[in-house]
Amino acid sequence: MVAASNACRSRYRRKTWHALCIEVMVGLVHKQVFKCTTAFCQDSIHKGIAMLSRRTLLASLTLSALALSISGPLHAADTVIKVGTLKLIHGITPYFYDKFTPEGYKIEVIPFETPTDGKNAVVTKSVDFGTYGLAAATLGAAAGEPVVIIAPQCNGGIAIVVKADAGIGSFQELKGKRVGILPGSTQEAVFLDRLKSEGMTIKDVKSVRVSFSEMAGALERGDIDAYVGAEPGPSLSVIKGVGKVLEFPYSTPTGSVNMVMTTHADNVKDNTELTRVFLEVHRKASEYAMGNREALVAMAGAKLGLPADVANLAADNVELTWKIDEDWIERSKYYGSLMLERKQIRKLPDYDSFIVTGLNPQP
Repeated sequence: MVAASNACRSRYRRKTWHALCIEVMVGLVHKQVFKCTTAFCQDSIHKGIAMLSRRTLLASLTLSALALSISGPLHAADTVIKVGTLKLIHGITPYFYDKFTPEGYKIEVIPFETPTDGKNAVVTKSVDFGTYGLAAATLGAAAGEPVVIIAPQCNGGIAIVVKADAGIGSFQELKGKRVGILPGSTQEAVFLDRLKSEGMTIKDVKSVRVSFSEMAGALERGDIDAYVGAEPGPSLSVIKGVGKVLEFPYSTPTGSVNMVMTTHADNVKDNTELTRVFLEVHRKASEYAMGNREALVAMAGAKLGLPADVANLAADNVELTWKIDEDWIERSKYYGSLMLERKQIRKLPDYDSFIVTGLNPQP
């Protein structure tokens, strides 16, 4: 018995009480010590278990307090709302959403280069909501894609810009000139309508495919003589003295209708509450940005890298909006009829389902 007790002392002399406690906790002592009936081992077990109880309690309380200090109150993870937008000043509204997002939700803004990219992201559900031109949305819906309009995003933001020293003083003088246009954009559709009103067709100009972000640079380099652009491109050309605005093409029945807010058709049916929450955020952010020019200019600088003078001038040509009314719907339908007439689409969208009016906020 004495020899066994000495052996146990020798075995555990090198172990701290903390190590022994750990062994008790993981069951090692059960295997190595509980079988020993010496007085030393039994006394060690009782002391270890007592110390384990005290230390376990203290450790549990410490870890619990630490977890609470890090994570705050226990609650489900925030619902992340992914929103696609274009790299344009009239697509700036989503960057203000965080200011008005209710508890339990989080906004993630994903910028796209072209309207088609934005529309495809909505169709594939890569984003929950997406804003881009009415043309891209109409093209998608007419082709049977599950994209629906739930609100306007902006009016305006369009300008026909000519090189400052090109000697172009009227719309008619665009004949034979190289005009930068982005196919499938609202700007293209508006320009085609202006050509028609002037008794001209697209064949009267030399159409050059250029993305919005490249138009100002293309004009400055002399690659094109004019472009039908989206802000801030026109303002950038004017501020730099490279170009001048020939006109803001809002005289057609389309008016200044431009970008729309869209979602996948499934969201309207299956995520109605989420869509309502989002539209209220969109309303508040639109009104805030329109009523706070300084904040809008600052955000354009932060997110688009625009100098304040360019952003301020561009903002003069932009109306951030959110409300669907009968006038807006009629202009949108007229726009679709133009696309059908030009065979850009094979049939009109079903406007009863394409433009969703029942979820629009009522201030």
